[in-house]
Amino acid sequence: MCGVVGIVRPAGRPADGRLLARMNEAILHRGPDEDGTYFRGRAGMAMRRLAIIDLASGQQPISNEDGTAWIVYNGEIYNYRELKAELEGLGHRFRTDCDTETVIHAYEEWGADCPRHFRGMFAFAIWDERKEELFLARDRVGKKPLLYAHRPGGDFVFGSEFRALLVHPEVGRDVDREALHHYLTFMCVPAPLTAYRDIRKLEPGHTLTLTREGHVKTERYWHLDVNKKIEVTEEEAGERAVELLREAVRVRLMSEVPLGAFLSGGIDSSTVVALMSEVSPTPVKTFSIGFEEQDFSELHHARRVAEYVGAEHHEFIVRPDALEVLPTLVEHYGEPYADSSAIPTYYVARETRRHVTVALNGDGGDECFAGYERHAAMLLAERYRRLPEVLRERVIRQVVGALPSSGQRAGRVGRLQRFLSAASLPPVERYLSWVSVLGPAAKAELYTDEFRRETAGLEARRWLAPWFAQANGAGVVDAALLTDTMTYLPNDLLVKVDIATMAVSLEARSPFLDQHVIEFAASLPAGLKLRGLTTKYLLKRALKKLLPAENLTRPKMGFGVPIGHWFRGRMQPFLREQLLSERLARRGLLRPAAVRRMVDEHTRGERDHAHQLWTLLMLELWFQRFID
Repeated sequence: MCGVVGIVRPAGRPADGRLLARMNEAILHRGPDEDGTYFRGRAGMAMRRLAIIDLASGQQPISNEDGTAWIVYNGEIYNYRELKAELEGLGHRFRTDCDTETVIHAYEEWGADCPRHFRGMFAFAIWDERKEELFLARDRVGKKPLLYAHRPGGDFVFGSEFRALLVHPEVGRDVDREALHHYLTFMCVPAPLTAYRDIRKLEPGHTLTLTREGHVKTERYWHLDVNKKIEVTEEEAGERAVELLREAVRVRLMSEVPLGAFLSGGIDSSTVVALMSEVSPTPVKTFSIGFEEQDFSELHHARRVAEYVGAEHHEFIVRPDALEVLPTLVEHYGEPYADSSAIPTYYVARETRRHVTVALNGDGGDECFAGYERHAAMLLAERYRRLPEVLRERVIRQVVGALPSSGQRAGRVGRLQRFLSAASLPPVERYLSWVSVLGPAAKAELYTDEFRRETAGLEARRWLAPWFAQANGAGVVDAALLTDTMTYLPNDLLVKVDIATMAVSLEARSPFLDQHVIEFAASLPAGLKLRGLTTKYLLKRALKKLLPAENLTRPKMGFGVPIGHWFRGRMQPFLREQLLSERLARRGLLRPAAVRRMVDEHTRGERDHAHQLWTLLMLELWFQRFID
């Protein structure tokens, strides 16, 4: 696991070695064990290494046999030994037993098609001296980040994190207001946009080629197909799902350093731990985090699983101090990012790193096997839409609208009202309404006239509609799952985990995001993933022999922190200081009176604006750190 950076200059201009070194120093936390540099002519690449495999000889950069192609690489290729044997049979000669060298030989053999052969997580760059071309690639679902900046006639710059690219003097900090507009919808910036006009994200499942002439070409090499369904019985599907997950866990135990697992007590992380326990010769090290606010603590669920499988369990009780951790999070994420679960993720990663260097997790289980409440809501809405309009509009909607509501988004009445407000909408708009933090009405109230004119016509549905269209014929559940996998997963969830873990030099591995697991889940009929309103139906049936019954039937609980409570209590002065300042007003994005009204309504307990206020707060803190 590493961080990578690089510069390719226009012909005739030698690369700047000191600048490259400063860029690499900016991501020291991603690889504190050692560094390496390739520097020749107009191209320079560097990396930081967190040594996991082949500790003795896995140093980078690594070249092919004749030194005409060089690689810097971040990730793990779990099938590298099989690929190495295949490539040796084709005549390639290896100097190491690390997966990095396998990638460079695969590029020699298969060129731009090489990522199709890799099973794992990766972001890498190869400089081909003969072609004078740079080749970049990112794994299928975006577990590892890769950013780049390129102005015509200027340097092409790439790296694992924003902080590295922003060291380069040609990479400007002009704000991309379209990106901020979409951030305020999704609480993250959707790829390929970033908050900076000059920087773009290489999208998951894509490659990028920078030609000798300076042209940039990106291409998608992987598509997830939810339309081709297999014929399988429920029992066969359950057995196959567990078999694939067991294999995905097994290959992710490849390590020469201490290894463990995050354990929340939910189905996904519990499944990973149970399967690890089957193949591990020693008790699995598990790590759970709890909070003093008991409503947000899942420790007893995690403890039950750990005892059930005989794990060596570690628990950490923390009092999340947002004021302490926010500067660290803002610094590492590098652009506005407002998923508040980044706070507990950072805490559990920090404590876990004191014991191990690699931690498996349950990320991806919800997106593969329909674990979110919105998946059931999408299906329920289809049935609701079939009711006579007079019953929907004049009876149900009016009765629910008359129910007293505290304005709490998570309350039962609030959830029911939110469901009905979107249930009659077309599928894309319905999905969007449930994943949006700030919808069109809220933005119309918050935006200044200038920002409203700038963003007119920039619809958030553009990020979702192509995936719903691609799932045409598979049904609304599979369409929502595909959209989750292609948008929410790489733009929010995987960004959160990569940045929070790498900030403390911890490698995270996700068995549910193994390509074989993802593709098998996509091939299953929706009714096996969601049965009625039962989410993860197949997993709950198939895992009865592996997990305690209580953990299979417990309600889903988000990995969150009580930000709404904080904003009414000890964080209220800080919130008001940041969001009601002259500095924010001068930015020309938000109307001060509308922001103040939102703050006042929340702090008085009249409405729950916790997520919206957190999104505005993280935007303001990013401005202060990176733009001001």
